[in-house]
Amino acid sequence: MINYLVGEIVLKSENLVVLEVNGIGYELNVSMFALDNLPQTGSVSRVFTYMHVREDEISLFGFFSIDEKNVFLKLISVSGIGPKVALAILSGIKPSDLMVAIKTGDVKLLSTVKGLGKKTAERIVLELKDKISVVGFDSEVAGENIANESIIDEATEALIALGVNKNEAYRLARENSLNCETTEDIIRKAFQNLSN
Repeated sequence: MINYLVGEIVLKSENLVVLEVNGIGYELNVSMFALDNLPQTGSVSRVFTYMHVREDEISLFGFFSIDEKNVFLKLISVSGIGPKVALAILSGIKPSDLMVAIKTGDVKLLSTVKGLGKKTAERIVLELKDKISVVGFDSEVAGENIANESIIDEATEALIALGVNKNEAYRLARENSLNCETTEDIIRKAFQNLSN
């Protein structure tokens, strides 16, 4: 098993990074999260990896951090979730938000990922809820001080009315609900974060 590679990033394109290590170019499938966070081409970087072997194919998957890799490994342990679906999930929701969503049973947020249906989202929550710690969060704090679902739903509807895409509106409402007591608080916070 290759745990990580250190080399020069020679190519970055949609869901793909080529890392040159000692004259060999390794093609790594990556999430949009990793693509956004890895340094620009020409930079030397350490990329965590997972090798997926099938009868007809060997694929390398790359990760920006060990936390992202650990989330990926948890996802592919769920029945029916393969590496490509796990990568799509990590492209749609950043790892820390994903862990909070699983821990709090937020099927609605998981269902916003393109190609991920409600039943699959429910299976992810069911199989992983008790197996994860919340990455990048204090696990005792996670789930506390988050606005109730009705306020998040109201904020989502308001954001949609303001022209925000439905999935993006729900994600923004959810992400900005921490320590908010009203719909207006969430919307104000969402727009402040968007303008920063």
